[in-house]
Amino acid sequence: MSRAPDPAPDAATRPTPGHRLLVGVTRAYLSLALRTTRWRFDVHPDAAPIMAGRSPRGGLIAFWHETLALTPALRWRAQQINPKLHMHVMISRNRDGRLISNIVAPWGVTTIAGSTTRRGKDKGGARALRQAVTALSPSDLVAITPDGPSGPAHHAQPGAGMIARLAGVPTVPVAATCLALRMPSWDRMMLPLPWGQGHVVCGAPLPPDATPDALEHALNTVRDRAERQRPSAVHGAWAVLGWVLAPLLIGLVHRRIARGKEIPARRLERIGFATLPRPAGRVVWLHGASVGETMSLVPLARQILAQSSDITVLMTSATVTAAAIVAQEAETAGGRLVHQFIPFDVGRWVRRFLRHWRPEAAIFVESELWPAMIRAAAGHAVRLGLLNARMSERSWRWWRRAPGLAARMFGAFDWIAARSPEDAQRLRTLGAERVEEHGDLKQAAPPLPVVQPQLDAARNAVGQRPVWIAASTHEGEDTVIAQAAHLLRQTFPDLLTIIAPRHPTRGAALSAALHHAPRRANGALPTPADPVWVFDTVGEMGLLYRLGDIVFLGNSLSATRGGGHNPFEPARLGCTIATGPRTGNFNAAFATFGAAVTRVDDADSMAAWVADMLHDPAARAAQAASSRAIAERSGDIVHHFATRICST
Repeated sequence: MSRAPDPAPDAATRPTPGHRLLVGVTRAYLSLALRTTRWRFDVHPDAAPIMAGRSPRGGLIAFWHETLALTPALRWRAQQINPKLHMHVMISRNRDGRLISNIVAPWGVTTIAGSTTRRGKDKGGARALRQAVTALSPSDLVAITPDGPSGPAHHAQPGAGMIARLAGVPTVPVAATCLALRMPSWDRMMLPLPWGQGHVVCGAPLPPDATPDALEHALNTVRDRAERQRPSAVHGAWAVLGWVLAPLLIGLVHRRIARGKEIPARRLERIGFATLPRPAGRVVWLHGASVGETMSLVPLARQILAQSSDITVLMTSATVTAAAIVAQEAETAGGRLVHQFIPFDVGRWVRRFLRHWRPEAAIFVESELWPAMIRAAAGHAVRLGLLNARMSERSWRWWRRAPGLAARMFGAFDWIAARSPEDAQRLRTLGAERVEEHGDLKQAAPPLPVVQPQLDAARNAVGQRPVWIAASTHEGEDTVIAQAAHLLRQTFPDLLTIIAPRHPTRGAALSAALHHAPRRANGALPTPADPVWVFDTVGEMGLLYRLGDIVFLGNSLSATRGGGHNPFEPARLGCTIATGPRTGNFNAAFATFGAAVTRVDDADSMAAWVADMLHDPAARAAQAASSRAIAERSGDIVHHFATRICST
C-alpha cells in the first residue's frame, strides 16, 4: 500500500497561531456535527465491494465539491466495514486546500494537493495525477471533485476521468446530504448542523473509459436522489407531530377495535409490528388505502405473480373490508400473496415495518401520500411508484402553496403513472420528474365483491319493485335526489329510491330528513311501504350495484364542490349510469364512456332520465351493455405495470 504524502509547508505557509485556532475550532465543530448526524447509506450492490476496499484494483470516488465537508462520514462508514481502508482526497494546492488538509488529517483522510492548470499557471495537476494513480490499490480509494476547485458547480471538467482511465479502475458517483447550512461560495458548500439526519448515495460504478458527460449525468442522478432525502422543516415538524400523537393513535386503534374497524389479533400491525414472517426472495409492496384502491390492485398482483415466480406480493390497506378482499385473493396464490395493515405515519413505526419486510419496490395508488412513509421508503432504497396518480384542480392549488414540500414528495418517486394528461401536467409542475400517462388502472379491476347471503336477503326485501340508486352522494345533493324521487313516484308509485351517502356518518341525519327512512347501518331492510332506503355502510358497493341497474353517481351536481366518482365500478356490474356536470376528478374516465353515460343537471332532468330507463328496458339494457364493454377494456395497462415492477 502506498500513501501519498502532503507537500511540506515552507516558511511562507507555516501555520500561524490564528490558523491553528481556526483549524482546531473547525475540526471540533465538524466532528460534533458529523458524528451526531444519523446517517443512512444507499449503496448500489456493484459499488459495495469498491466502497468497502474489497475490489481487486480499488476504485475512484467522485462527488461534487459542495459535499466536501461531509466526506469524513463516508470514510468512517467504510472503515467500520474494513479497518484497513484508506481514503485519499484530491484538493486544491492553495490556502483553502491546506486548511482542509489540516482539518481532516486526524481522521485518516490523506490529501493529494493539485488541480487543473489554468491560464498557463501550474497548479500541480500533473504531479497530483501521478500521486493519485500510484495511491490506488484494493484498500486505498481516491476521491475527486470533478467540478473543483472553482467550478462551475455540477459540471464535470474534461480531466475528471483521467485518473480512472490511466489506472483502469471504475468510478463510483457519490452524493450526500444532511441537515446543513449552505455557504455563500461558488459551490454552495454544505456546512452540516449537529443532531440531524444525513443520507449518502453511492451509485452504480462507471467504467474506466466513461466520458465526462456520463460522469456528470451519474453525479447529478445520485445528487437528485440524495436531495430527495434531505431533511426539511416540514418533515421535522411531521416527525415531532407523529411522536406527540403516537399515544393517541394507539388509543384510536382500540376505539376502532370496539367499532369493528380493526382486527384485535392484528392491532400491532398498525404500529409497524409484522404478524407474518418475511418470505424468502423478492418482496413487492402494493398499497391501497381502502376497497376501491385494493380492488384496482388485485389484477396487478395477479400479473406480477404470473410473471415472476420469485416474487411475493405484500398488499397493505387501512380497512378490514380491503383486508378481506386480499385474504380471499390469497387463497389461490399459494402463499405468495400476503396482507398486512398499513402502520400509521409515525417515523419509527414505518421504519419498523420496512426493516421487517425489506421490499424492493413499493407501489402506491392515487393520492395516498404520507411524508414519513415515502421518506423512509426512499431512505431504505425502496423504488417508489405511484399508479393512477391524480391531481385535482383544488389539490393542485393547495400543493402550489408549498412548492418545496411538493417537490420532495413527488420527486421521491422513481416513476409516476398519471391517469390523464391533465393530472400528468399538474404533477410535473409540482416537481415530479418521471411522469408517464397510461390511463386508469381501475379499468382493469375485477367486479366489486359481495356476500351472497346478504345480497339474497336484500333482494328478497326489495322484491319486484322498480329501483334506482343514487350512489356516493355528498351533502347538498340529497334535496335534489329527494325531489327527483317525489316526481318519479307520481308515475311509479312503488318505486324504491336507494341513497348511498359517500360518507356513512351522514346516514342518521339523512334518514331523519327523509321521514326516518330505514338505514342499512342499523340492519334495517326496506318494507313495501318505504319509498327510500338509506344505504349508509362501508364496503358494500358491490351489494348496492347488484340491487338495481339504474345508477346516478353523486358529487357531481352544482350543489356540491363536485369532482365526480368512479364510473367503472357500476359499469362493470352492468348498470346504466348518469352523472351531474361537475366531474373534474374523473373527466378522463367519463370521456372514455362518452355517450354511454347520461348527464343530468337537476331534479327534473334526473327524474326524466330514470323514467326513460324504467319505461324502456331494452334501451336500458343496451346502454348498460355499452358501459360494461367499455369498462372491461383493460388493454395492456396491467401487463405494462407488472412488467415494469418485476424488471426493476
